Amino acid sequence: MKSLLVAQSGGPTAAINSTLVGILTYAYTQQEKINRVYGAINGIEGVLKEKFIDITKKVKDVQSMELLCNTPSSALGSCRYKIKNEDRDSDTIKNIIKIFRKYNIGYFIYIGGNDSMDTVSKISEYCYKNNIKDITVVGAPKTIDNDLESIDHCPGFGSAAKYIATTFSELERDISVYDTKSVTIVEVMGRNVGWLTAASALSREASGSGPNLIYLCEKYFDISSFLKDIEEELSNKNNIIVAISEGIKDKDGKYISEIVQSDSIDSFGHKYISGAGKVLENIVRKELGCKVRSIELNLMQRCSGHILSKTDIEESKLLGMKSCQCAIEGNTGVMASIVRKGNNPYEIELTSVPVSKIANKEKRVPIEWINEKGNYVKEELIDYIFPLIQGEVKIQYINGIPKHIALY
Repeated sequence: MKSLLVAQSGGPTAAINSTLVGILTYAYTQQEKINRVYGAINGIEGVLKEKFIDITKKVKDVQSMELLCNTPSSALGSCRYKIKNEDRDSDTIKNIIKIFRKYNIGYFIYIGGNDSMDTVSKISEYCYKNNIKDITVVGAPKTIDNDLESIDHCPGFGSAAKYIATTFSELERDISVYDTKSVTIVEVMGRNVGWLTAASALSREASGSGPNLIYLCEKYFDISSFLKDIEEELSNKNNIIVAISEGIKDKDGKYISEIVQSDSIDSFGHKYISGAGKVLENIVRKELGCKVRSIELNLMQRCSGHILSKTDIEESKLLGMKSCQCAIEGNTGVMASIVRKGNNPYEIELTSVPVSKIANKEKRVPIEWINEKGNYVKEELIDYIFPLIQGEVKIQYINGIPKHIALY
């Protein structure tokens, strides 16, 4: 028998632990093949440092499973560690394989997004090239950005979208109480994709009108057109709310936030971006002279465990089970995935896809789902997101606060 190792990577979400629960659920039925389930603390960095815990000692009954399922953020910790290309960093992968052997690990499942799938791809490719057949490496999808290729939608996106739609619904009611002209600009996460920002449109499903204007990063952002859009909306309504992606760029490809940001980059070569809302707030105040404020949802939209999408949590668990099944069956170098079979009724099918089709790629909002002026989304986009925010999860509370579980 072999041991199973699970790790989480990248930005945390409200559903990533549900995927972990799915993996454990399937693994616990495979006692003839799996003798122990390890969790690596802080992703692949934890693997390299041998920071392992025996999850079976922490999560061993239905109650702890349910609590973990509804606990937001990465219960095993996370990292943003990039394995270099094999020809430049083969010693790192050799060391990982050596550690796997040391702990009798035959199955490794990495829960994460684009960059995490790059790690899965590199380790599985190394195993293939070196004829290593006793170690299976599988990816389990995760990202609120919903930007993974070869999957209809990503675990974590539905709950984040539900939070965003709810927040905009509440903000709409807040700003409408005053009889003065005002503009509220809300900056939503999304470096190069606007899926989350588009979710703001679903706030109208709560008997409101939704944002007056929505700008995604899939179309270039023109400040002059933006100001004209604001003026037009204010001519018909006193109080307006605007949704913008943090990664909106001008026609030259420069982030709007770069007006006030440095050129610093992270370990994956991504620029640090935020502050587009504040930039636009100052421009609107200067050019139009009306009352204006900006709100940056920031980290709150990632792990709002008090307002989970039941659909998201259930599907995340199913994908965890699917990834574990792939690992046990020796289907290495793949990521568990979802195919949407229909919207009415909403129906999905689980499958797996080669991780090489996902690593370092980015799925953007189709341009045809954005209106011609680039300041709102079309019904096709709303219809796509709507099923993903459905259903509520019963949350356990302690002293009035949602109860969570800690694994380390």
